[in-house]
Order: sequence, then structure tokens, then C-alpha cells
Amino acid sequence: MPLTLDTYRLLGRSGLRVSPLALGTATFGTEWGWGAEQDEARKLFDTYVERGGNFIDTANTYTNGSSERLLGEFTRDHRESLVLATKYTTQRRPGDPNSGGAHRKSLFTSVEASLRQLNTDYLDLLYLHVWDFTTPVEEILRGMDDLVRQGKVLYVAMSNAPAWQISRMQAIADLRGWSPLVALQIEYNLIERTGERDLIPMARALGLGVVPYSPLAGGVLTGKYTRGDLTAAAAGDGTRKNFNFTLGTVTERNLAIADVVREVATEMGRTPAQVGLAWTLRNPGVTAPIIGARTTAQLEDNLGALDVDFTASQLARLDDASAIGLGFPHEMLASEHIRQVTKGDLTIG
Repeated sequence: MPLTLDTYRLLGRSGLRVSPLALGTATFGTEWGWGAEQDEARKLFDTYVERGGNFIDTANTYTNGSSERLLGEFTRDHRESLVLATKYTTQRRPGDPNSGGAHRKSLFTSVEASLRQLNTDYLDLLYLHVWDFTTPVEEILRGMDDLVRQGKVLYVAMSNAPAWQISRMQAIADLRGWSPLVALQIEYNLIERTGERDLIPMARALGLGVVPYSPLAGGVLTGKYTRGDLTAAAAGDGTRKNFNFTLGTVTERNLAIADVVREVATEMGRTPAQVGLAWTLRNPGVTAPIIGARTTAQLEDNLGALDVDFTASQLARLDDASAIGLGFPHEMLASEHIRQVTKGDLTIG
């Protein structure tokens, strides 16, 4: 059955209902050298909401704050019907050691700044954006819980953090009666599948809805990159293409995966972007990939992923082309030797 933006899903072990594709707004504003001007950003927002979308993703420093400020204007007439998510920990004032990080001061001042920029009294969902390896987990959890008790934040979540730390935090929150984590935002796509080792299984076991960012690998899976970009992108021209090259996203391996995506898309009469998004959507551990369009045409194309249906053969080709090693202990535990020494000839359901 085809999905639609108003085919809502529960976010983790909460009762919060969200659309199966979230609207990412790191493209709202042009301060980073690409993105959408205000009028185009408004069209993106309106198109998404008019189609039934309710899950909006931003962060305190996206496009130097323009993303939140624009959303503060766009959401004025829709605030209660939207699930508005933002993040903290990235540095807001260069040179100020406490304007970033996961600690309590950063948490509270960042949330207050986001509330002002978003022109709202509360945040539906707050993520810790980037793990800082210095702040005690109890400090983070207690601070988040205090904000929930104050009514400034409704739900709390994690992004870009080790699985063992997140699982530890969920256990501590449960034991102390603090607000539980309900979501996990990670990079996940056909090029970056390492979340399948621990992060996604952990999220399913602990009740965190997985919200993947960069489901098209920064655009590499759309088919717009060629082998020539392996060297051309190194020129340092300040474009998104150069940004992806710097991040290491434009590689021979990744372009080979994009080739298979394009082949499958051609067979289906679809675009590569729709195929890449639909592959991420079909993972039962995924709640809502974040789409980050720059134009309304891109957004409309992305939304077409909701009704893509693969054959078993097409899925197998995509999975084989992008396969990763699961590493220790997962590959060892899945081996025939371990099956023999633990189960022998027994059949255990």
C-alpha cells in the first residue's frame, strides 16, 4: 500500500505521530553557500505541509540561525499541528567555550535561543546534536528532564553518538524516572550503512525511532556526480559538490553504488532520488528519513519515493552493491561454527 505524508507513524516508544518523511531545513537560507532564499524556502514549507507533512527538522546553527528564524515565521499559523525538532551542542559563538557542547549551560542557553528564533513557547523534540566526549551523561539527562518538566521541551532524543552511550543513557533515564529518549538521528543511506551494526538494532530494542539524515548521501545517490568529479571537486570552489568531496562522500565505491541505483531507477521508470529514499524507508527500523530539498521540484521528486515498490531482485541488487561487513562480534555470532556449537542440530524458533 503506497505511503503518503499523512500516513503517520509513532516516534519510538512515544505516542507522538509523525509523517514518514521529515522536512529537513538546513537548506533554508544561503549562508552556507547553497540553499534556498526566503521565498523558495516558503514554497518548500508550504508544499510539504499542504501534502499532509507534519515533521520539521532544524538545528540551532543551521545556516547560521536563518533556518530557525525562517521557520519561526513560516510556522506561525501551523504551530500546534506541527512536530518541530531542533538540536543543540554545535557552537553558536566562535571563541566562547560554553556556547557549544552537551553541558547544562549550553543546553539551557541554546534552547532559549531556539525558542526565540522559532517564535514558539516549546519544542516538540530536542536532539543532542553531536557527542562531545566530556559531559557526564547524568548532566545531559537531568538537564533534558528539567526542560521537559518546565514544558519547554516535550520529547528528547540523540544524534551522532556512540551506541553504548545511548543505551547507557536510556537505562539511566528509566531507572531514575527521567524523560526517556524517543528518537535517534543518524546518517543512513545506501552508501552509509554502518548503523546496521549496532545503532539501528539498539534503537529498535530500546524504543527509539530512527530518523536518518542525508538519505541520498549528500546528493551522490541522485546520480548527478560522475567519475570526473573525483578530481574536479577537489578544486575548492565552495559549492555543495566541493563540500561532499571534502567529507569523503564522492569516491569510486560510492559512485559504483549510485550506478546501480540509477540502473534500478531506469527499470522502474523512477528517478534515482526516489529509489535511494525508498530503500531507506523500507527498513523496518526507520521511522522517517529527512529530505533536504533546495527547490520545490526536488521536493516533489523526493515525495514520489513514498509509493515506490521494489521487486525482490531489485532489492537484492541494491543490497549487494552497498553491502558492508558487520564486524566483530556480529559476523562471528552469525557464523555456521557458532550455530553448530550453540544449537547443534536443534531447531529453535
